[in-house]
This record gives sequence, C-alpha cells and structure tokens, in this order.
Amino acid sequence: MNRKTLILTTGLAAAIIAGAATFHRGKRNAELDHQAAVKAEGSVAVTLVPVQERSFRPAVAFTGTLLAVNRAELKAEVTGRVTRVLVQEGDSVAAGALLGAQDEDDYQLGVQAAEAQAAQAKAQALQAQRDNDRSVALLEKRSITRQAAQQAETAFHATQAAAQAADSNLGLARLRLKKARLVAPFAGQVARRAVQPGEMLNPGQTAFEIVDNRKLEIRADLPAEAMAQVKVGQRATFRSIGVDRLVEGRVAQVSPSLSQDGRTLRVRVEVPNADGTLKGGLFVEGVILGEGETKAPALPATLVKAQDRDAEVYVAEQDVARRHKVVLGPEQDGFRPVSGLGLGAQVVDNGKDLVGEGSRLRVISGAAPANADGGSAPSNANGGSAARGK
Repeated sequence: MNRKTLILTTGLAAAIIAGAATFHRGKRNAELDHQAAVKAEGSVAVTLVPVQERSFRPAVAFTGTLLAVNRAELKAEVTGRVTRVLVQEGDSVAAGALLGAQDEDDYQLGVQAAEAQAAQAKAQALQAQRDNDRSVALLEKRSITRQAAQQAETAFHATQAAAQAADSNLGLARLRLKKARLVAPFAGQVARRAVQPGEMLNPGQTAFEIVDNRKLEIRADLPAEAMAQVKVGQRATFRSIGVDRLVEGRVAQVSPSLSQDGRTLRVRVEVPNADGTLKGGLFVEGVILGEGETKAPALPATLVKAQDRDAEVYVAEQDVARRHKVVLGPEQDGFRPVSGLGLGAQVVDNGKDLVGEGSRLRVISGAAPANADGGSAPSNANGGSAARGK
C-alpha cells in the first residue's frame, strides 16, 4: 500500500468515526430537547398509582454490614519459607483442603528422622525388658548376683524413658509438619491470598482468609428504646446495593445488656444464603418486624426510590402535576407507609422523570413506556391497571 492510499484510508476511517459520533450526539441532544419541550409546553404521558391502605407491622430500622458467620484468617504458626501455594482467590475449597505449605520437605525429613529414633528406642527398650526378665529368673536361681540384676533393671527403666522421649520428639516433629501445612478449617471460598511461593512467613503472619458465604450475619446496634420490641426469632428484611430484591433474615441473638454508654443494643441477624448471591462486606439497610399490625396509607417501594424518610412525589390534580413532600416509613413486603397524602391520591409513576410542577398530564391506560428507572404501570388492589384512561 503506497503512502497516498494509506492517507486516503486513514482519512476515510476518521471521517466515519467522526460522523458516527456526531450522529449519536445529535440524537441525544434531540431527545433532551424533546424532554425539555414536553415539560415546558406539552402534556406528559403518565400512569398513576393510587395511595392505598396497607397493613404494616411495628418496625425497628437498622443498618449494618453483611459478614460470613464462618470466616477465618489462617496465620503461620512456624517460621519458614513458603514452598507451595495451591489456591487462588475465589477458589472453592473443602474442609481440610491443603492451601499452602512452608519448608514442607524439611519438616517431612524431621518426621522421618524422629520415626527412626523412636523405632530404635523401642527396640532397645524391648531388649532391655528381655534382659531384665532373664535376670530376675536367674536371681531366683541364685545364678547371678543381686547387683547384676539391679543393673539389668536400671537399664530397662532407662530404655523405657528413652523410648517415651523418642515418642514425644516424634509427636513434636509431626506437629511442626502439621503447622507448616495451611489447611482450610471448613468448606468455603478463598477470600484473600496474602502469600507467594518463596516468601518467608513468621508466626502470626496472615497467609489466607477463608469465608463460607452460605450463612451470613448482620451485627446491628439499635437504639436503647428498641429493647422492649426486639426478640430472638423475629423476621428482618433489608435491601442492599446490587441486590434487586428484598432479603429476609431472622434475629438470632439479642445482647443481654446495653452498650457501656447505655445508648445502643447489639443484635445479630442471621441470613441464609445457600445460592451465594449475597456477598460479605455489603452495606445493608432494613427493619426488624415486631408483632401486631396497623393500617396506613402506602405506595409501592419501587415508586418512591428515596432511602431517606423525606421524599417528593407528583400528584395528579385535575390533570396537572402538583409536587408534594411526603414522609416515608421503612419498606415492608414491597410497600412503604406514606404520610402527607390521603387515601386514593393519584401519584405519578411512569413518566415522573419528565414531570415538573404544573406539567399537564395525559394519563394512559395499559402498559406504559418504561420510565428512566425501567418500571412499568403497576396494578391496583383490584388487579386492574392503576392508570385511568381519558
């Protein structure tokens, strides 16, 4: 390819890229202009959701972090160079699986030497026992002196002690070999690998971290006033970033006393996680549900995205959007209690991101175009569309 052809090809490619970028930029600007025009002048196609009465249980809000119930940091117990690392982060391991080893060959040779010494000491003790038994028999026949018999007995006891010492040394050698091998204490996953082959490890230095995410827990500190409301076995629900569903757990433990300053009560919520969807370290917000029920006006939790207590919604009043500030309670079973709106008030759902104060509304029935949050028209309590046609 000559230089002229190369220049033409490069220029053509640059022109295509620039044209594509200009097209997409123009398309996006046109959409933004359309949204602005709709807000300023035209009517907005929306669906409506009525404020409806729902039953809610007393709830105590909490925040916390998900942690694996079974989690362990494996630390070196002997000094030695890492000779083997058999796992990577994220690997699943069985209980007792070998993860890594320090100076394994050296410790194995130490075990073999101790085994040989123990075998030799046992053989000497066995021979000394035979000599002692024979000397006792000869002494009864007065075939040897008492002094010779005592010497045989002393030798027997000495070899017995030596055999016991050799067994102890063998046990220590095996223990050192065991400590030089880092094994999983339970089935789980390798959350962290902190060593590489060839590194020197000292006692107390972390090598691996193992977690079992099949059962998680949340340790939460509640206000002291919750002491009379929270009990072991109560249901807890919560949400977390990256999890698109309401997750359930159970209160497994309530501290028998308040914190030292008397302001908080520590509770532990256990969360089953057999499919491994949830991960340790996730920050969560939820409620512990008490006993009894009360009725209150409510809206779907998917409509009022705000996690805080205060939020703003748009209510259809004679086909015009009016902004209302509301106070939200914690989510239960997909709904949140709402204060500041009466029962039956029609709240804008799909299309709410295109609505402003005073926008004219065109209420549509059936499935509505997805809004910016990807939602669609919810159903009302009677199973029909919550939107009304006009």
